[in-house]
Amino acid sequence: QVGHEPLPPTVGRNVLGRKVLYLPGFFTYARHIVEVDGKRGLFRGLTPRLISSTLSTITRGSVKKAFPLEDMEHVSNKDDVKTSLRKVVQETSHEMMMQCVSRVVSHPLHVISMRCMVQFVGREVKYSGVFSAIGRIFKEEGILGFFVGLVPHILGDVIFLWCCNLLAHFINTYAVDDNFSQASVIRSYTKFVMGIAVSMLTYPFLLVGDLMAVNNCGLRAGLPPYAPVFTSWIHCWRHLSAQGQLFRGSSLLFRRAPIPATSFPID
Repeated sequence: QVGHEPLPPTVGRNVLGRKVLYLPGFFTYARHIVEVDGKRGLFRGLTPRLISSTLSTITRGSVKKAFPLEDMEHVSNKDDVKTSLRKVVQETSHEMMMQCVSRVVSHPLHVISMRCMVQFVGREVKYSGVFSAIGRIFKEEGILGFFVGLVPHILGDVIFLWCCNLLAHFINTYAVDDNFSQASVIRSYTKFVMGIAVSMLTYPFLLVGDLMAVNNCGLRAGLPPYAPVFTSWIHCWRHLSAQGQLFRGSSLLFRRAPIPATSFPID
């Protein structure tokens, strides 16, 4: 995500048989991290990430209990489209509220986790523990330092929820016939499949949010030449878009090099 590529690309062939350059994938970089930092290097930022996930789960449960969703009867018949759509909107609004609150509460730990991980780039030890990191961020950046990158993360969450739920609703309503024997089974998987598809489209929000979390924080990964000093997340988005890098880091295995293969002597 931060664009640090310590290992050179390798020559490979695409489905058409043409030579292309592939960047190292997950397993190659995992071996590289073990060689440099040992196995512990694979778990940089794990503690704040676990705390962040725990806070998110607890917050969602608390919000759900404090603001329970009114039960509505299951509706799937096309004759009740307005009723079923109203049910989807109500459920999505409730889920959006829980997600936004949990994101705000857990984001400071996500920022710390990201900064712990990207210290690998510059071999820094600025963020060595959760409590020391909290003190350092508060001292250097104030309260707002804990919420850098929050806006694109929330926007990505909101867009994901609404697109996923509405698409699943319309597919289940108009494409799946109630008379089909496996209709209930198909409907149970529709939302899961839509989630995978929509998550790919909203990935740029995740990328921009993570880059803003480490940008200009004193670590090499967030400073030139690795990254410009962004004035806002929109500035970051425009910079990545201009370079065609809005989906950087989205693939774990087959990663095409951003520079055209013809620029390299691969024959």
